Amino acid sequence: MGTLYVVATPIGNLEDITLRALRILKEVDYILCEDTRVTGKLLAHYDIKQTLRRYDAHTSENAHDMIISDLEEGKNIALVSDAGTPAVSDPGVWLVARARTAGARIEAIPGASALTASFSIAGIAGNQFTFFGICTTEEGSETFFQKSHDPSTTDYFF
Repeated sequence: MGTLYVVATPIGNLEDITLRALRILKEVDYILCEDTRVTGKLLAHYDIKQTLRRYDAHTSENAHDMIISDLEEGKNIALVSDAGTPAVSDPGVWLVARARTAGARIEAIPGASALTASFSIAGIAGNQFTFFGICTTEEGSETFFQKSHDPSTTDYFF
């Protein structure tokens, strides 16, 4: 069984990536990404030559089956998003769940975090905070926060 690496990518500045993430991106059999152009820029910046495959909210059931099959065959796969950590308010969560059910090894490769970076410079006490997800522009902030405070709405409640 192969490993699914959930690799955090830079949020804005291409230098905000870990050495471990760069090594994993070089070593895997291929990289699943939201937009091959965005991930391609990151890889080109670090002179990484790697196969990219699109993975986003529109990925078909057949494509999911092929990815799981590759993991079962022992292939190592990296999952990245355009910026930040995949599977956090991101369709990558579906693949992680399927890989877990299939018995694949899943490894987090942490990196830059917009949440903790923002919190660290806010100048407020840091003994506790709550993260409700990412507000989409289609929905509007008022609807988002109403849903966020309703535990029966699992779309946004963490």
